[in-house]
Amino acid sequence: MSFSKKVNFDGFIVALLLVIGVAYVFPQLAQWRDGEVLGWVTTVGVSLIFFFYGLKLSFKQIKEGLGNWRLHLLVQFATFGLFPQLVLPFYPLVENAVQHDFWLSFFFLAALPSTVSSSVVMVSIARGNIPAAIFNASISGLLGVLITPLWMQFFLEFEEINVWGDVYWGLIKEIIIPVILGLLLQPYWGKWATRYSKQLSQFDKSIILLIVYASFAESFVGGVFDKISQNYLLALFAGVVVLFFLVYGLIYVLVKYVFRFNREDRITALFCGSKKSLTHGSVFGKFLFANSTSAGLFFLPLMIFHAFQILVVTIIAQRYHRES
Repeated sequence: MSFSKKVNFDGFIVALLLVIGVAYVFPQLAQWRDGEVLGWVTTVGVSLIFFFYGLKLSFKQIKEGLGNWRLHLLVQFATFGLFPQLVLPFYPLVENAVQHDFWLSFFFLAALPSTVSSSVVMVSIARGNIPAAIFNASISGLLGVLITPLWMQFFLEFEEINVWGDVYWGLIKEIIIPVILGLLLQPYWGKWATRYSKQLSQFDKSIILLIVYASFAESFVGGVFDKISQNYLLALFAGVVVLFFLVYGLIYVLVKYVFRFNREDRITALFCGSKKSLTHGSVFGKFLFANSTSAGLFFLPLMIFHAFQILVVTIIAQRYHRES
């Protein structure tokens, strides 16, 4: 079985595009009963995603990865420090609402935690430090609950949202508490979650698709995309490509010439520190952009980055595998 089939990213990306098309043609489905039904389904679905995630966490593997603190610090710095610092300098150049939304969509991408499953799979394929990858990918999602809203509140207008009551409590309720419950029940249901990990992954993707549909449907109804030109989309794609390779290149210089990590740790730092989570981004955006009709617009760089990072890192992982 090829590696591309293992991560199964092609079908999911096609599904994302189809969902956006459905949101354009049938945006009214998101407003059924004032959106309460879809909101309830996604709330329960998100909680289950992270509950199952907690069930699949291995205490043994996390414990094995704890000791390499320099690697952990570098990965978390790249995820929550390096990424945002590369986007921040462009904020003074913003001159109008369209440019502001363009910049904010990139800053949202930059402030998100790293992805979990695909990072660990790719580190495994490239024969990197797997326990460290599991630790960093796992802790990144939990740290993101605190750090991502902290970054975003400097640039979002929260007049109608209580940051601590609505955003943080919402994330704690739908992410942290389910993960903790999953961890507590892992000794009892962990084998079940591992056995059905493929089915649970499909469930995760289904919930993400619902969130993406709701966000884009609201944006289409609000006419947000009417002001988006072809040049805007080209700039969006170019910005994603430049941001990825800039971060990847800087991490490469740090791990090889500054910290002088061994081969396994270099692979883990590169793969975990240069990626962003579509799962967490979908959930975080649900709270951060709760009253914004531009929510779909803010997801565009993340969706492009998601597809691009998997494509590029897959190629790199296969090269590392051949060289090992």
